[in-house]
Amino acid sequence: MRLLDRYLLRELLVPLGYCLVGFLIFWISFDLFNKLDDFRQVRLNAFEIAHYYLLQIPGMLGEIVIPVSLLLALLYALTNHARHQELTAIRAAGVSLWRLFTPYWTVGILFSLLLYQLNESWAPQSTELAEQVRQKHSADPGDATDRQWHPDLNFRNDGDDRFWRIRAYNVETGEMIGPYVEWRLPDGSRRQLMAERGILSNRVWTFFNVRESVPNPSPDSPKVWEQTNVLEVAQFSETPEQIKSEIKISQLSNIKAAKKAQLSIAEILHYKRLHPRLRQTTRAMLDTQLYARIAGPWTCLVVVLMAVPFGAPSGRRNVFVGVAASIFICFAYFVLQRVGLALGTGGYLPSLVAAWLPNALFGGAGIWLTARVR
Repeated sequence: MRLLDRYLLRELLVPLGYCLVGFLIFWISFDLFNKLDDFRQVRLNAFEIAHYYLLQIPGMLGEIVIPVSLLLALLYALTNHARHQELTAIRAAGVSLWRLFTPYWTVGILFSLLLYQLNESWAPQSTELAEQVRQKHSADPGDATDRQWHPDLNFRNDGDDRFWRIRAYNVETGEMIGPYVEWRLPDGSRRQLMAERGILSNRVWTFFNVRESVPNPSPDSPKVWEQTNVLEVAQFSETPEQIKSEIKISQLSNIKAAKKAQLSIAEILHYKRLHPRLRQTTRAMLDTQLYARIAGPWTCLVVVLMAVPFGAPSGRRNVFVGVAASIFICFAYFVLQRVGLALGTGGYLPSLVAAWLPNALFGGAGIWLTARVR
């Protein structure tokens, strides 16, 4: 069996290597064609462009290249074995179908673990390094200072029912330019605060050149504003760490969240720890993203479960049948994945069900079809 396992792995890894290289070349060529003008504007030479794409490889592999390459290679290898009656001969020797494909299950699990590592550790870091390479020639002190400021930051503290709108926020120092804060008092009235600048001093937010609304004695009374040069507001519990986490979350709209998993597991858990009380819509989006990140890497194992029944049946078939089958399977899987994310993000399905729906349906179908292979 060890000899047989090595043979099956060798026949799989060769086309898998070709598929990985081919898809990477296609992906990089397509991306380079779209970004060539941008590279010219930032004055990158050929070596720096190659370095940029070398750093981007972990992110490219983690998104779609590995699952599609594995599916295509599996279907090609299995169809080739079936054409030459090799699978029939092995099973006639008394080897069960499940034992025969043990090397493929192992490859699926190992690639799933690899995808998890890519998505959580290597891809985010490599994306940041690639962006540094892209901005290499524009990284003078003035530009570096500008990149510290995040413009037009809007977020809501759901737990304290407090809304913030900041014209510019310094992610390094925590300084605010043009902050506006609106919140509700225990008596139900709403207060508003507008300032020229704000900083965190001794764990208390301090605002300068402040205009603050005064509670109206009656609903018909006109709004009254008080002006203060310096105002300390101890009740504002937001910290620079919490505001930093808001920057990435605030950029993630429901439309983007419905397309694919955008955040890492660590980022989602960190945000939920800082925001123990969330609105239902925000919680549905984050939970769907979290479960999608957990379910995503297991696409490789689902690929194996689906490829076996499509490629294992005996008969003299053209190897390109595997190519056509892989295209159909990929299309159906990723459509269902997008539909599940959209339903989970919108709150129409429980987040756990929405994220695991494609894996459960395709994985279950693969097991059922494998059991029916004769």
